[in-house]
Amino acid sequence: MQLINIGFGNMISSSKLVAIVSPESAPIKRMIQEAKDKGTLIDATYGRRTRAVIVMDSDHIILSAKQPETVAGRIDDDEEAADDE
Repeated sequence: MQLINIGFGNMISSSKLVAIVSPESAPIKRMIQEAKDKGTLIDATYGRRTRAVIVMDSDHIILSAKQPETVAGRIDDDEEAADDE
């Protein structure tokens, strides 16, 4: 199991990750609201602006203050480090 830093010391499991998307579109905003209503929303922004929405296989939605490209880059970095070991 590899953990990915999504900002402010918060980590997620890369094996449970489904998608990393931008929060700008209306369907993603609806998905965030539905998760909030169901109680499956995890806000890891520490009060900052949401820049990435992370969808997990357990139907949890995680909000991150890091750009989607940054989080995705950390996934690639972790996979390369694991290959080197």
